[in-house]
Amino acid sequence: MSNKKIGFTIGKFAPLHKGHEKLIEKGVNETDEFYVVIYDTDVTNIPVQTRAKWITDKFKKAKVIYAYDSPKKFGLDEESVKIQMEYLTKQIKDIPVNCFYSNEPYGEKVAEYLNIENRMSDPTKKEIPISATLIRRDLERYKDFVEPNIYKDVYNANHGSTMGKE
Repeated sequence: MSNKKIGFTIGKFAPLHKGHEKLIEKGVNETDEFYVVIYDTDVTNIPVQTRAKWITDKFKKAKVIYAYDSPKKFGLDEESVKIQMEYLTKQIKDIPVNCFYSNEPYGEKVAEYLNIENRMSDPTKKEIPISATLIRRDLERYKDFVEPNIYKDVYNANHGSTMGKE
């Protein structure tokens, strides 16, 4: 049996922001292997490949798993958790993960379902008070929470650039 610490996180990263970065950095620094599962989503027209590149450019040790056709049902109710966990289990397949990283209440559900450690970074968002939803709603107001290249990608996507759809 391996003593390797293998962690992962999940998200849309639409867009990747300083809160996500802190979480991923924590995961990369605390594990031997770290995976980032990136969900496709209709909340942005920025392709999943672009969002993955943001992560791999900044975190060379992070390994990306593309999660296409993700369930549209979210929540912490029993049915939603079951649907999400069955999907997530297929995404991480045979990777022997032993810790999950998140800033959200669902982290506890993921860790419990997989019987692994739940590692929280900034669950109250006091250290980095931001969410991707806020950035999508008002990019200019929250632009200091994203890297300049990400700001440019999001700005262009919001203003009709031809980045392409997922």
